[in-house]
Amino acid sequence: MDKLTPLLSFTQKQQTNLGFGLIALITAGSEHIFSVFAFKCPCNDWNFVYGNVCLLVPALALLILSYMLSSKTWKLFTGLCLRKSKLCRFNYVIGFLCVFLQITTTAMVAPLSWIAVALLRGVYFECSMTGANITLFRRHLCNEKYSHCWTELDKFPCDGTAIPQSERMAVLSIIRAESQVLGWILIGSVMTFTFLLTCMARCYSPISYMQLKFWRMYTQKESQFLDSYTAQHAEKLAERNITSFFDLTKPIPMRSPPRQAWEKISSFYKFRSMDQYYSILHKYVCTCEDLENPVVRASLRSENDFSNPAALAFVDESKLVV
Repeated sequence: MDKLTPLLSFTQKQQTNLGFGLIALITAGSEHIFSVFAFKCPCNDWNFVYGNVCLLVPALALLILSYMLSSKTWKLFTGLCLRKSKLCRFNYVIGFLCVFLQITTTAMVAPLSWIAVALLRGVYFECSMTGANITLFRRHLCNEKYSHCWTELDKFPCDGTAIPQSERMAVLSIIRAESQVLGWILIGSVMTFTFLLTCMARCYSPISYMQLKFWRMYTQKESQFLDSYTAQHAEKLAERNITSFFDLTKPIPMRSPPRQAWEKISSFYKFRSMDQYYSILHKYVCTCEDLENPVVRASLRSENDFSNPAALAFVDESKLVV
C-alpha cells in the first residue's frame, strides 16, 4: 500500500489535468465509434450539409451538456431572474460575463476535442468538402489530370463507383491532408491560448505559489466536508420529520442555516488582498455572526455583487484563473 502512496498523491494533485484528459479521451473514443458504425457519407448533394452536421452538431451538444453538468453554471444562474435591479449594474454584468467565460473555458474541452479528433481523422471534412459547391476550392482540388473531379466530386467518398480508384484516392488524400492540417492548427491554437491564459492569471495572482497551493487544498477539503455535513443534516431532518409524522408527536427543534445564509454561501467569492479568507463560506462564518439582525442581512445582500470582476471567483475557479 505504501508503494501506491506517491501515485495517489500525484493523482490528487493533478486531478484537474487528469479530468480534462479523461474527458478528451472519452470524447475521442465516442467520435471513433460514431465515425465507424454510424457515419456514412450520402455521396450526393447532401454531402456538405451532412458532413458539417456530423462535425459541428455533436460538438454543440457536448458544449451544452458540459454547461448542464457544471455546478458552477447553476450556481451562477440560480435566482438570476429575481435580481433584476442588479442586472442593470455595469459591474455586475461584467462580473457575470467573467464568471461565465471561466465556465465556458472548462466546458469547451469536450467539443474542441471532438472537432480536433474529427479533423485529424478527416472523414467528416472529406464528406463535407466533396459536396461544397465552391468554384475556387474545386479549381484548387481538381486539375486536368482528374476528369471526374469537376462533375462527380460528391461521389468520391463512396466505393463502388465508376470513378477510377487512383483518381479517387489522389483527390481524397488532398482533402484529408487539409483536414489534418486544420486539426493540428486547432490543437496548437488551443494549447497556446491555454498557456497564455494560465501565464497571465499566474502573473496577476495576488498571492504566492505556496499560499495558492494551500488555498486549493483548503477549498477541496471544505467542499468535501460541506457535502458530508449537508448529507448528514438532511438525513437527520428527514428522519425527525418522518418520526414525528408516524409517532404523532411534535418535531424536535433543529437549527438550520437561514435562507440568507444559504444565499450568501452560494455566491462566488470576490477576492480582496486585505482579506484573509479562503472561500465565501470562510468569509461568511468569520464576519456574519448575528444572522437574525436585519442590518446584517441587508449588508449580506449588498455584498453579493460582482463589484470586483477582475478578482471574481478566485477560489471557486482557481483551477482556471490562477
